Amino acid sequence: MASLTSAGLTVFPAIDLKGGQVVRLAEGDMDRATVYGDDPAHQATLFAAAGADHLHVVDLDGAFAGQSVNGAAVAGILKAFPGRVQLGGGIRNRANVDRWLDLGVARVVIGTAALEDPDFVREAAAACPDRIVVAVDAWDGMVATRGWADVSTVSVTDLARRFEDAGVAAVLFTDVGRDGMLKGCNVKATAALAAAVSIPVIASGGVAGIEDIHALKGKAGIEGVITGRALYDGRLDLAQAIRVAAA
Repeated sequence: MASLTSAGLTVFPAIDLKGGQVVRLAEGDMDRATVYGDDPAHQATLFAAAGADHLHVVDLDGAFAGQSVNGAAVAGILKAFPGRVQLGGGIRNRANVDRWLDLGVARVVIGTAALEDPDFVREAAAACPDRIVVAVDAWDGMVATRGWADVSTVSVTDLARRFEDAGVAAVLFTDVGRDGMLKGCNVKATAALAAAVSIPVIASGGVAGIEDIHALKGKAGIEGVITGRALYDGRLDLAQAIRVAAA
């Protein structure tokens, strides 16, 4: 499987799963979920029709449970979406990694385990080059884990640097305080992280419109951007975002 990296900025439309439904959370709070649909596979086909060839999927229930909860919905998305799917949420052991990669996931996103079990992440990255993404989620610069329910004393940059020589494909940086809030992507913090590490960085959290795509595009070390609520609320046109990002 080739790397997802391509020329320009890769746009990853997001499908977050909770109880088998497509939702978006506000600031990572499971009690503040807005439901956007009950057919994740259909949503994936809509994104594909708009020109997306990459998709970011999160099993939110799995992130809290520490194991796959929305597996049936993910399987439906994999069957429906012709492009490359990046999956996170509750993937904390090698068996989970291998299962999803075998089922057709292009890249697996590991968050909590990156902090709590770094050896597992290193082993997975060595065995599956260019297919492991480390999620570095932050509250005020500190790493948040377990579905963002816990905040550690480890800085975002320090955690990312631990995996510079591990062969991971990318670091996914989310500003939790902006996620689902349409406040605009934290371009400054994302660019600072990209400048501090040698691993490509994917921006996430707070994308509000096409201005964020323009702001991220061309920034050294930033590989892509994940957007969810702005798409669902009609504030960002996916086809336009993909054209701008690729230009």
